[in-house]
Amino acid sequence: MAGLAYQVGEALLKQGRMLAVAESCTGGWVAKCLTDIAGSSQWFECGFVTYSNHSKQEMLGVPAASLEADGAVSEACVREMATGVLQHSPADLALAISGIAGPGGDVPGKPVGTVCFAWATRGGAPRVETRHFSGDREAVRRQSVAHAMEGLLNVLGAG
Repeated sequence: MAGLAYQVGEALLKQGRMLAVAESCTGGWVAKCLTDIAGSSQWFECGFVTYSNHSKQEMLGVPAASLEADGAVSEACVREMATGVLQHSPADLALAISGIAGPGGDVPGKPVGTVCFAWATRGGAPRVETRHFSGDREAVRRQSVAHAMEGLLNVLGAG
């Protein structure tokens, strides 16, 4: 994943952009990978680890009604998380992730391995996507981090 993180950093630096992230099921893993790179303060603004519904509401402004209607693992939720990142930071690019890494936590229609992503730019509509990953908790989280960074590269036109 170091290679992906380096590519994201290079693209952000080249474009003069700042990134902020909101992570749930990945628990800050994306932020960790990105900040492993020396000089990342030039393009990485901050990270929000909003694991509970309460933190999603308090830190990012995700409406309780959205969480009740669609759940934390939904495209609606990550869309709101990404929008909240941009409202609560000076970054111009945001990433949000929420999912069910397992081994439990699945609900009807959302099995273990369901992960929702959003990528948003200031002034643009968020791009959202749901993926289903296989494997144990570690595997689901690892695949989520990689997919999140691949999505960043696509948004940056570097993928």
